[in-house]
Amino acid sequence: MPGFHESLEVASLNMNRVLAGGLASASALAAAGYYYSQPGKPKNSAFVFVKPHAVTGKTNKLVRDGLIANGLKITSEGDLTSEVIDKKKLIDQHYYAIASKATILKPSELNVPTDKFENAFGLKWQDALSKGVVFNAMDACNELGCTADELNVAWGACKKANKLVKFGGGFYCGLVEMAGKKPIYVFNGFFMTMRSNFTAPGRSIHYYTVEWDESKLSWGDFRGKVLGPTDPKEAPADSLRGKILAGWKDLDLKAEPNVGDNGVHASASPFEALAERMNWLETRCTADAYCRAMVKAGITEDTIKAWSVDPQVKLESGKKGSLFDAMEDQDASTCLETAKKLQSLS
Repeated sequence: MPGFHESLEVASLNMNRVLAGGLASASALAAAGYYYSQPGKPKNSAFVFVKPHAVTGKTNKLVRDGLIANGLKITSEGDLTSEVIDKKKLIDQHYYAIASKATILKPSELNVPTDKFENAFGLKWQDALSKGVVFNAMDACNELGCTADELNVAWGACKKANKLVKFGGGFYCGLVEMAGKKPIYVFNGFFMTMRSNFTAPGRSIHYYTVEWDESKLSWGDFRGKVLGPTDPKEAPADSLRGKILAGWKDLDLKAEPNVGDNGVHASASPFEALAERMNWLETRCTADAYCRAMVKAGITEDTIKAWSVDPQVKLESGKKGSLFDAMEDQDASTCLETAKKLQSLS
């Protein structure tokens, strides 16, 4: 059990989250202290947020009440504004596999399959680099003098014209053409519109950190029954996404929810939740119960940090695959065992 000084550190970290992101209730901050002081095996703990398109006082209350009604303890709550999300590139880290190619890395830093690039476009990769005609999505907007939505339209056009190639999961390149502009090769051009949903002025997310006993609610049921499937039209009527879809007008939403704008996000596993707390709330390992449990189980902090961006890792099958996928829907105790196995295979 952490001592008095560690409890103070946790309280301080949570207060910093409040100041950085907007607001959180005093009761939620007190609950955070309870969560981090619990003995024994780690509980399931997730990061949940109302997506920008759905952030209203009514939606926030619906989600809060729904979490509590399903037996989840809210350990902290607050807002993160679009300015903070943009400046700290929080959404870019959240979708790192996609965003790393779109906003974080330059084309010369990407591991581009040169044969696939040449086969798709009839131009050698090194020649494209030397000519200065390849850009990540963020730089492409500056080069073309266009908005995120305008780039997204042009990206859709290059896809229809079969001038787009997939290099791997979340890794695309397209020949983007706009009237009066020099054609350029763009990586993950679709991401800028996704990003602007979180970074446009006046937007925000409203987040909750929650915890519960895995013996009372499995992670699979948390996502399938409490949250609801990605497509809200397939969600149970009493799930959060189902309720938001049914009552979107009364909740003061501007449009009906869909697969992308489905009201609310929740972590897909205990480890993904840890990665999200480390990103969105800048939580340190020493201040996070699940991170400490992983370290106690023999997972190094360096490994935890490296895994937080969902790398391709060696699986028990001998093949490589997504780290996040390997842990999806696992409860906290099972996820720890999976982490130990994956580390032993690396």
